[in-house]
Amino acid sequence: MDNIFISKVNESFIKIDCSDDGIYHELSEYFTFMVPGYQFTPQYRAKFWDGKIRLFNKQNQQMYYGLVPYINKFAEERKYLVAHTDEILATTSFSLEEAHDFIKTLELPFEPRDYQIDGFVYAIRNKRNLIVSPTASGKSLISYLICRYLCNHGRILILVPTTGLVEQLYSDFSHYSRNNGFNVDINVHRIYAGHEKKSDKAITISTWQSLYTLPKDYFKQYDYVIGDECHLFKAKSLITIMTNLINAKIRIGMTGTLDGTKTHKLVLEGLFGSVRKVVSTKELIDKKQLSNFRIKCLILKHSKENCYKYKKSTYIEEIKYLIGNETRNRFIRNLALSLQENTLVLFQFVENHGKILYEMIKEKGKSNERKIYFVYGGTETEDREKIRFLCEKESGVIIVASFGVFSTGVNIRNLHNIIFASPSKSRIRNLQSIGRGLRTNDNKTIATLYDISDDMRVGKKENFTLNHFLERIKIYNDEKFSYKLYNINLEE
Repeated sequence: MDNIFISKVNESFIKIDCSDDGIYHELSEYFTFMVPGYQFTPQYRAKFWDGKIRLFNKQNQQMYYGLVPYINKFAEERKYLVAHTDEILATTSFSLEEAHDFIKTLELPFEPRDYQIDGFVYAIRNKRNLIVSPTASGKSLISYLICRYLCNHGRILILVPTTGLVEQLYSDFSHYSRNNGFNVDINVHRIYAGHEKKSDKAITISTWQSLYTLPKDYFKQYDYVIGDECHLFKAKSLITIMTNLINAKIRIGMTGTLDGTKTHKLVLEGLFGSVRKVVSTKELIDKKQLSNFRIKCLILKHSKENCYKYKKSTYIEEIKYLIGNETRNRFIRNLALSLQENTLVLFQFVENHGKILYEMIKEKGKSNERKIYFVYGGTETEDREKIRFLCEKESGVIIVASFGVFSTGVNIRNLHNIIFASPSKSRIRNLQSIGRGLRTNDNKTIATLYDISDDMRVGKKENFTLNHFLERIKIYNDEKFSYKLYNINLEE
């Protein structure tokens, strides 16, 4: 007798029937996790939430469709017998030869790389998958191949996190279609603030912010979904969209990196499917398909007076001191202006840091007529695209931009330098930001990241942001990036 039977509810959820109540309890425990950082959330502090995420709902016996392999693993570990309806693990026959034949019909302006074809084939065969391919590896082409293969058979929704990525992906699709007669204006609809949400076009590219408040019925029209930069899909609103797509039988998530936590990975796999890593950053650099890359870690040693002054400060107090430190900001300004090639300065706080840095760099850069731009969440999408285009065509450009706008997905090939002006330990944010400088260009032989950190140690006590820097070093080691440490006295 089967202990566990899995059946399909819709394209988002499965239902699990067990032979006795004890197995339901075991499943609930197995798929319950503490959320990283739960103790800092207002809900936990107010005692409205216990800090746990539960992926199996004992009340209706349902869970995300994409977690079927984990149920099988759960059962195997306990020697339970599992049965399921035939459709649960159904795959599609799609050979590598068929993929090559199809790609030939598209007359692309360049040859796809092997790993891009591999990602395309895997996505079509398995229907539900989470493709991990590094930033700057060409995920937009994989999306295009999938869309062109599927668009004659149903409606496709592509979700992206920013308005800039809507326009960039639309532009990429136009570029890929220039030789094959596929009219992007006729076939692709764009949705973000101010754009019509209804369309009968085969492909819709939208920000998640534009859709998450729409009624459930809206999402029934889509047969397929692609989540671009899907590492951001752990937000409740994005989960709502994905679970409302009850007819989307093919679900493909794409990301350059996961945040390293089990809960994040399981939620994304539940919404999309099993992880498939098609290539690594190191492989692409070794093959010269990404730019050579180095990291200069600039460790700023603060005055003894300020180290003692902020010895017992909170994280917020330390950050406030750092971004308001005029000497530190002058150092960043002078560093940016000393770099002759195109440079991206990334900050976290708009009013209290970004605008200050921009004004300082702009004021001193007037004497040599440097072109300096400021980009943040309030910058119009059209203006962001103009700045990105100018950076591609010119040299000596400095872009002072917020992490939120320019750390994810933005494609600038002609970028030589990145400066981390604000401290962060986020694996995703750091790797996505690094990806801005990895794209190849005829005028670029190497990209350089200037990772600025702050040493405010007193004795053995390390300050918050120095610990964040040590977390970044772990990331660099994991990714096999080359880096060198430079200790710099920040005199005040």
